[in-house]
Amino acid sequence: MLRYAARRLLLVPPTLLAILIINVGVTQLAPGGPVEHLIAQLTPGNDDSGGAERVLGAPTALAPDLDPTMRYRGAERLDAATIAEIERMFGFDRPPLERFWLMLKRFLSFDLGRSLFLDRPVAELLWQRLPVSASLGAWSTFLTYGIALPLGIILAVRRGTGLDRGATFAIALAHAVPGVVVAVALLVLFAGGRVFAWFPTEGLVSAHWQDLSWGARILDWLWHLALPVTALVLGGFASLALMTRSLFLEEIGKPYVQLALAKGLAGRRVLFRHVFPNAMLVILAGLPSALIGLLFGGGLLVEVVFGLDGIGLLGFEAISSRDYPVIFGTLWLFTLLGLVLHLAGDLLAAALDPRIGFQAAARG
Repeated sequence: MLRYAARRLLLVPPTLLAILIINVGVTQLAPGGPVEHLIAQLTPGNDDSGGAERVLGAPTALAPDLDPTMRYRGAERLDAATIAEIERMFGFDRPPLERFWLMLKRFLSFDLGRSLFLDRPVAELLWQRLPVSASLGAWSTFLTYGIALPLGIILAVRRGTGLDRGATFAIALAHAVPGVVVAVALLVLFAGGRVFAWFPTEGLVSAHWQDLSWGARILDWLWHLALPVTALVLGGFASLALMTRSLFLEEIGKPYVQLALAKGLAGRRVLFRHVFPNAMLVILAGLPSALIGLLFGGGLLVEVVFGLDGIGLLGFEAISSRDYPVIFGTLWLFTLLGLVLHLAGDLLAAALDPRIGFQAAARG
């Protein structure tokens, strides 16, 4: 087991490097960038030009003559000195390979750099947003498994009944509805004030949270989490419930179950002593992957809809503004956590099922 874990850990650095190389290459080929984004803000008539001047620290000079041969589209009214200063400030006065090498050296020491537009360390931004995404992911994973597993088992035991057919049809419909639609519907119905105003529309805590007692703080935090977590659970429990039903039906139909029932063992005992452990292997082994998906995938749109300052929303805003240090720092964190959780899932599967050999898994 230790040998297999060591081999998997040795694959983490080259995997991180490969993913960073691919994404750096994509960003270099993609149109636009932080320089062009700031130039667009500095263009006369742009309402956000004041913010761009705050980034540069001084008002920008405008060139009196238009030059159609400028490197950046929309930069005709900026003089060459201003554009050169923007490139130097963002580090684009250096060759791409040199910039990539400097970024790798910083990342090896877990120095993720500074945001180009927020002017704060990327690690500080990620650490500040992590509790929001972790809260959403942990609660939604716990509730999704807590609802989907019993429901899938009940439907498998009562296969062919009206309950099974009706619930399976309803679950299939729920699975077809995108999570963002569920989030918007919950927001409009229960927080927008058009129907009910039972829950807050944005944020993770109230403005007066610091003035509350510890018990009131916890209740306020749960109150703000209620709708986002409900949206994630409703959008994710359907597939897990159907998979649980399928796995239990497969195990119930195996010869050892029929033999145990023929020997006179009670059905409930056979279900929980024999069927349950075997069917749960695949489900529990997939728990880390499910957590990854909820943390870094499904939570993004929910964070946007409910105005939660999580890592997903931070990454989305960084992509919109071409804030490369935040993009690569977020990617670095996502990839590292994803690899570790996938390794934990493999080790959990092997620990739960002795039939899984680490040597065979390592060769695969």
